[in-house]
Amino acid sequence: MTTMVDVARQAGVSVATVSHVLNETRPVRPDTRAAVLAAIDELGYTHNTLARSLVTARTRSIGLAVSAISNPYFTEILQGVEAGALEAGYSLLIADPHDDPAHEQKVVRLLHERRVDGMIVAPSAEPAGMVDYLTRRKVPAVFLDRLVGDAYDQVCAENTAPVRQLVEHLADLGHTRIGLVAGLPGLSTTTERVQGYREGLRVRGLPFAPELLAGGNSEAEGAQDATRHLLAAPEPPTAIITANNAMTIGTLRALRDLGRDVPRDIALACFDDFSWADLFAPRLTAISQPSKEIGAAAVRLLLERLEEPDRPPRTLRLPCTYVHRDSCGCTGAGH
Repeated sequence: MTTMVDVARQAGVSVATVSHVLNETRPVRPDTRAAVLAAIDELGYTHNTLARSLVTARTRSIGLAVSAISNPYFTEILQGVEAGALEAGYSLLIADPHDDPAHEQKVVRLLHERRVDGMIVAPSAEPAGMVDYLTRRKVPAVFLDRLVGDAYDQVCAENTAPVRQLVEHLADLGHTRIGLVAGLPGLSTTTERVQGYREGLRVRGLPFAPELLAGGNSEAEGAQDATRHLLAAPEPPTAIITANNAMTIGTLRALRDLGRDVPRDIALACFDDFSWADLFAPRLTAISQPSKEIGAAAVRLLLERLEEPDRPPRTLRLPCTYVHRDSCGCTGAGH
């Protein structure tokens, strides 16, 4: 087995210099660093990160708790986290809390027991138990997508203004009955997107009608039921906004089952763009979230927290992009 001594001999440097290059514990001249890295590559040396963690109390690993399997939006966030962690020399331990508070507490505890240096978590609608666990044990953590209060590092997209923009656009097309399929109660994203919906109505002088706001619980099946409920109203909406991509799928299924053509019979706009949104007929008008950027920003915040444990917490909000296509009823709309 190749050792650090072999690498030092090959590179013509001391073992201490090889250690400084590997562990980044002291600046090393660029040419010396290059020689060490070349020797490592030539000899196939593998650094013993476990041994280093016993000395430094760091494992250079990050725990990530997001519902990546059940929510395609979080899959892109995961890609951003992975890229940011890899660039910084950290590995990822990933767990899916399934948006369930009890399971969320369990996976966070299990990640902590694996001695991760810190955690990135997309909180459930009832995150108090999980947050209390991390706080009492002083685990460095960043919350993403859903906010839990300004006492913690957090990163998310803008939610209110983009939904207001969708409402205003539909109203400008002549729609006065605009429905919203909202997300799971208790999530900050749900609260803020409903706020944007109501602001858009107010700005365009339209009354808020409670029967046009239906809860889809952030999932496709819930959105199917919510859409059927909206269209069964005595005065059904002529346009619908869906508050995430999973619910967009559910709403489209319900509209298909009810024989409603988009946008001929009803206009549709959605929060969350996804890679195949322009493959639908019609192509979906959507709000695109900077999901990969959110993941990368969460890693940066966590690394800053690890370096400066006592610095004030920060909340980052990243802007979204309005993607204008055809499902709103604007024929020939571009990207």
